[in-house]
Amino acid sequence: MVVEANAASPPQALMERLKDYGQEDAFALWDELSPQERHLLVADIESLDLPRVDRIIRCSLRSQGLPVAALEPVPESDVSTVEGRSMGERERWWKMGLKAISDGKLAVLLLSGGQGTRLGSSDPKGCFNIGLPSGKSLFQIQAERILCLQKLAAQALKEGSVGSPLIRWYIMTSPFTDEPTRKYFESHKYFGLEAEQVTFFQQGTMPCVSKDGRFIMETPYRVAKAPDGNGGVYTALKTSKLLEDMASRGIKYLDCYGVDNALVRVADPTFLGYFMDKGVDAAAKVVRKAYPQEKVGVFVRRGKGGPLTVVEYSELDQTLASAINQETGRLRFCWSNVCLHMFTLDFLNQVANGLEKDSIYHLAEKKIASIHGQTAGLKLEQFIFDAFPYAPSTALFEVLRDEEFAPVKNANGSNFDTPDSARLLVLRLHTRWVVAAGGFVTHSVPLYATGVEVSPLCSYTGENLEAICRGRTFHAPCEIAF
Repeated sequence: MVVEANAASPPQALMERLKDYGQEDAFALWDELSPQERHLLVADIESLDLPRVDRIIRCSLRSQGLPVAALEPVPESDVSTVEGRSMGERERWWKMGLKAISDGKLAVLLLSGGQGTRLGSSDPKGCFNIGLPSGKSLFQIQAERILCLQKLAAQALKEGSVGSPLIRWYIMTSPFTDEPTRKYFESHKYFGLEAEQVTFFQQGTMPCVSKDGRFIMETPYRVAKAPDGNGGVYTALKTSKLLEDMASRGIKYLDCYGVDNALVRVADPTFLGYFMDKGVDAAAKVVRKAYPQEKVGVFVRRGKGGPLTVVEYSELDQTLASAINQETGRLRFCWSNVCLHMFTLDFLNQVANGLEKDSIYHLAEKKIASIHGQTAGLKLEQFIFDAFPYAPSTALFEVLRDEEFAPVKNANGSNFDTPDSARLLVLRLHTRWVVAAGGFVTHSVPLYATGVEVSPLCSYTGENLEAICRGRTFHAPCEIAF
């Protein structure tokens, strides 16, 4: 639609459509706009899928305050606990997973839409260097774990096989991180991966609205918008035709995680083998909640025998958060969601359709930058865990937090989840690997405050280190590489 530069009033048809949805206020300042600004405003409104946006706003506002089924804890018997697994099972799952990886059945899905704002950086969070001896960024550490796994899968292939498997890496960015993420990967030559095995795609945005569902205007000619949450990944995969792309490549399973975990076992073969063995549609790694007030969501059942879902820490009543299971002496609601998930490709198709049909988003009350300054409004978001209620079958797999969960969420100086705390978790784990492989560590500061870093190119979970470490002494802090 072309707007005449000197148009005295907004385009009639567009104005009628906005009136249908109660959003005509978007044109309230039309008379004060320059011709160029009028063009921008019309283009901005036309870029919105108004029927869809209206449906989402109405369904989400209406769902607020509706009664929900009582929360039930997930019984320990429903979880594959660390102490409940035998060495034999773990080895069998590892081999099953490596075989599926070498057959090209697993792809990796990275949620990387966030900026490092809380870390004091405007770069994508994955570019952040947590201060390891190697100086590697989160992106580089994760890329090198994929490279290591490709090598292990190639070694596990039968003799005489041609070529080595490529693990496809699908990276979801946001409008704020897309270009800098692509440039970062290009400038670092994809950290040794093939450029064609890495695919970038963007999550969507949603208009920010007032409490009564009206658009908030960021400027007189632009609606305020915000990314649609990490659960926007389902819609984004569908609209970008990437689910079809995966199917055409023979991919059956998706390993999905958030970028800000310095200990993430990307494409973990043991988890994949367990997932395949259980024959479920969705699975999550969980860690035991450390203390009642810990800021993590927990897996619960909605009603007796109801669907498995996640309740955010902000939505869990304090009495429930502190409740103790009298039999085990542990918290009743103890299975923390740490954004380490596995899905079948078929299930992702169902989720994308189901979430779109139901159109219920979480409403986050935020201060929104607007033409009236900082305004109280609502951001509409979906979360990755919104998929779980749609799963006919789900499995939970307990992992140890000091082996697989080192979140990087807050700037150094905060009380928890800082680059410093994540770095120490990595150094301590790798120090244990080196000592187990027969190496020695010397240090001039207390060992609890330092340690050694093992390059992901050398070892994925501490395997194959004897040849590098046995009988050798390493002075902490240092990086151990080939």
